[in-house]
Amino acid sequence: MTQVSMTNPAPSRVVASLRGCTRRYPGVLALDNATFEVSAGEVRALLGKNGAGKSTLIRMLTGAEIPDSGTVEIDGQSLTHSGSGRAQESFEKGVRVVYQELSLVPGMTLAENLFLGRWPRKGGVIQYDKMEAEAAEAMGRLGLNLPPNRLVAGLSPAERQLLEIARVLVGKPKIVILDEPTSSLAAAEAEKVMAAVTRIASEGIAVIYVSHRMNEIRQIAHSATVMRDGRIIDTVDVKGADTREIVRLMLGSEASQNAALEDKSRSKVVLEVNSLALAPKLSSISFSLREGEVLGIAGLLGSGRTELLQAIMGVRSFDDGDILVDGRSVRSAGYKQMVKKGFGYTPESRKEEGIVPLLGVDENTLATNFSGVTKGGILSSSLMAEATRKVIDRLHIKTARTDTPIGTLSGGNQQKVVIGRWVYANSRVLLLDEPTRGVDVEAKAQIYAIIRQLAAEGRSVIFVSSEIEELPLVCDRVLVLRDGSLQEEFKSPNIDQDSVMAACITGH
Repeated sequence: MTQVSMTNPAPSRVVASLRGCTRRYPGVLALDNATFEVSAGEVRALLGKNGAGKSTLIRMLTGAEIPDSGTVEIDGQSLTHSGSGRAQESFEKGVRVVYQELSLVPGMTLAENLFLGRWPRKGGVIQYDKMEAEAAEAMGRLGLNLPPNRLVAGLSPAERQLLEIARVLVGKPKIVILDEPTSSLAAAEAEKVMAAVTRIASEGIAVIYVSHRMNEIRQIAHSATVMRDGRIIDTVDVKGADTREIVRLMLGSEASQNAALEDKSRSKVVLEVNSLALAPKLSSISFSLREGEVLGIAGLLGSGRTELLQAIMGVRSFDDGDILVDGRSVRSAGYKQMVKKGFGYTPESRKEEGIVPLLGVDENTLATNFSGVTKGGILSSSLMAEATRKVIDRLHIKTARTDTPIGTLSGGNQQKVVIGRWVYANSRVLLLDEPTRGVDVEAKAQIYAIIRQLAAEGRSVIFVSSEIEELPLVCDRVLVLRDGSLQEEFKSPNIDQDSVMAACITGH
């Protein structure tokens, strides 16, 4: 694994600060007397579970929110506007932010996206030569050497994230805020983003880096500010801080220890994959899954992990090989047939494929089997509420009502609903593709506990994750997918994340 070299910056001027800032919403104290500052050239990690106050702090710095009390200063100057002009005031003073949800337009060129809404003009005509030259310069600062007239649609996920960062470098920013910039990237792709962050900081630009990936934070950040319940709990030196202590600061208590994983070597085989091939990603995949086992699949982005799950689930047809359920071939089975056989699948992209944001938690949870909540062929609101409440209670989903639109829930609670959909359907084999992507440390721990509980009940799980460090926490076995086949196997309790990562990148 490539290590991003970070040295503590020399004492430098403070470029952004909050002094005693408090912000209240109806019934919620979002920020409680927060004092915070970051210096030029510093990379500061901002940590905390969902609802800790991170987003409110960021919105204070960008001018999107005004504190009820306290002051916000950018490069020694207070933000003074009290209306919609405050965000523009912050922008003009040098504050830039890249949010988790990318905002690029696929049908436009790289240069057009970098200058979106502020294209250079002369006499009312867009100056394409100037725009492309400045775009090339901004991208070059991050090592993104691509033709500025290329369409965004052809970029990889990492290249799109780098382009978003390059966009905020146009002009003269003093501070760049990155909100989960690698949450949708595998480790090798994330390295490119982290290298870009190092370049930005080396130019004297302050960086606030929001992430739930502790290994990543240790590589990229000089210090970390931990928030909880709207308060800044502490700011620690990342190099000397113990991960368990940081998690304790985030949660307010000791993180629960994972129960010892049980040996599943003698249990019944429920799924067999034999010599499965699916061009161009998979050439020869063979493995078995046992009842009550959690099997991890590790591999770099693009290694074929998602395609493998989709082939098993009947979402994608494969070229050769066979899949057996309880010893019988299901080669020609489609998605509906696999659901009937007790299989459930949570897709990698929760927001695009896993939920219907405007529908309620109930409709999203019960979508696999509405027949159980009908009377005379008509959906019963009382039966729907009762069935949904059982799943909510079991998976500890935080929602005031069963019919609350799922799009208003946090990412972690949305993901628990997606998993809960298959719990409600009583699925016995769960195929989980990146089930903890974009969720906070508390929600991750809850999802791990849910998975282990389901395994204890005899359900089998295939767990795909780009975050290698979480595989030892939840898996009985881990298989490494590389160069189209499964190359290595690790068994609990000997699943070492460094060895798994090395196995993933060998040959690349």
